[in-house]
Amino acid sequence: MFRRSFNLMLNTRIQLLLTRETSSSPLRSSLKGLSGVNWQMQLISVIIPTVLQFIRLYPPLALEEEGLQVYVAYLKKVIAMRSRLEYEQLVEMMSDQQGSSQNQLNFVSCLTNLFKDIVLAIEENDETLRSLCGEDGIVYAICELQEECDSRGSTIIKKYMEYRKLAKVTSEINSYKSDLLSVGIEGPDPRDIEVYLEEILSLTQLGEDYTGYMISKIRGLSSVDPELGPRATKAFRSGNFSKVVQDITGYYVILEGYFMVENVRKAIKIDELVFDSLTTSMVDDVFYVLQSCCRRSISTSNINSVIAVLSSAVSLLGGEFNEALQQKVREPNLGAKLFTGGVAVQKTGTEIATALNNMDVSGEYALKLRHEIEEQCAEVFSAPADRERVKSCLSELNETSNGFKKALNVGLEQLVATVTPRIRPVLDTVATISYELSESEYADNEVNDPWVQRLLHAVETNVAWLQPLMTANNYDSLVHLVIDFVVKRLEVIMMQKRFSQLGGLQLDRDIRALVSYFSNMTQRTVRDKFARLTQMATILNLEKVSEILDFWGENSGPMTWRLTPAEVRRVLSLRVDFKSEAISALKLEDIVRLALFEDHRLRNVLRI
Repeated sequence: MFRRSFNLMLNTRIQLLLTRETSSSPLRSSLKGLSGVNWQMQLISVIIPTVLQFIRLYPPLALEEEGLQVYVAYLKKVIAMRSRLEYEQLVEMMSDQQGSSQNQLNFVSCLTNLFKDIVLAIEENDETLRSLCGEDGIVYAICELQEECDSRGSTIIKKYMEYRKLAKVTSEINSYKSDLLSVGIEGPDPRDIEVYLEEILSLTQLGEDYTGYMISKIRGLSSVDPELGPRATKAFRSGNFSKVVQDITGYYVILEGYFMVENVRKAIKIDELVFDSLTTSMVDDVFYVLQSCCRRSISTSNINSVIAVLSSAVSLLGGEFNEALQQKVREPNLGAKLFTGGVAVQKTGTEIATALNNMDVSGEYALKLRHEIEEQCAEVFSAPADRERVKSCLSELNETSNGFKKALNVGLEQLVATVTPRIRPVLDTVATISYELSESEYADNEVNDPWVQRLLHAVETNVAWLQPLMTANNYDSLVHLVIDFVVKRLEVIMMQKRFSQLGGLQLDRDIRALVSYFSNMTQRTVRDKFARLTQMATILNLEKVSEILDFWGENSGPMTWRLTPAEVRRVLSLRVDFKSEAISALKLEDIVRLALFEDHRLRNVLRI
């Protein structure tokens, strides 16, 4: 009975203070000209010292819990007063803006002030709360003030959703996606959607920052009742405010997906050549859109939003964007247009090279995007299950990148198929060149090259002009495909010839010239491409058949033979002066088997 009377007396006293102070002339003068919110806050600052005087009366009477309840109830009223007034101003401004396009309403500021008031109420009254019930008093205050967040905060976000008509907008988006084939139907303007996305992000980030701060505040208390901590944490994650945030996050996912799709399609539609760039505009534009959308989704700190947006991004890359990349390469007779009247057509070459460059760069960008997202998600999501979901979703970006590379290889092979017919006639003339050389013929070849320079000129004319048009990776790949063609054809031709020892020396000189030229064309090594031809030249240079054993098996040193024993015998048989009996007598297979046995035995010894 006494406690009830005491509490009633205190509340009555506070109301009297409010009435008396607001009616006093000096205070009215000092508050003149202030807005409703500022007026209320100024009034509160005046009466707080008096309220604290009354609260200090509770502990001496062993009424700490009652004092805590009264004081926290007072703080709730203070927060509710300010938030209600600011919210009412927003509603009034919404009413004034109907049918007009005035300045946007600042819901973010309204929500920020609510959170700020709650946090300050805890921080600035820390000493008072502790004096009443210790750290339990702080947890109690946090839980009670969170009710204001659930009430006022959820109301603010609901009003924002009403203001932006998010339910209607998302419904229009869903209808638009299902009626894409209908003529004349347009979805919402992506520029408006981007504004909504940034606003939603700001609101959800505020909520996440506030919630994270308050939960860490609770966990930082060391001597609270074991039941209070979990209860307080649950209040933040399962309250009305959290549920409303989930609702607006659902709208966010739909809006972000729409924004991403529309901007990617626009980037593809307005694709154009860019001055001083090896790719067209859509590559950078598309990946910028995807990067921005993925970053924004991660900023929501909502794993479901992130997975939804990532899935949409992967789907776009593997679908519409991939189709746009390959469209130019699929153009019929594109290769035939590359050369007109025997002259390379710069425009067609640029178009083909750029299309291939788009694939190459897109493959690299996809991997870069995956790495960036993975790093950002690792900073935001600490739960192993969340990280695993992200990792699983991102693995599809690797598959997408590999898909781009496969399409690129097909495109490069098509380009090579256009170029090689212009090189083959020169290679075919090699079949008419004799390698059964005398000393005078060998000396004459040193002055008058029989075929190598003509081949290199054909390569220079038909391939090298593409270098400034292609990425380094694509040009290197193109050169290596041309090398593959040249080497394969030369191997066939040389296996059909007869050689003198000087002819073998001539072949060695020819191969060295090719290796030197192609090495200057590409950043990758080319020696391995010519390894079989080089080894053929080495064999054809031998003084006698048995000398092959100095280079075979254990005597091969660092050299790895690319020719099989049967092929070595066949090359030896090309020498006009080598006897078939001596070639047949070679035990090349036995040496190879012995070497393999010794290698296997050594491995077992090392393993033991």
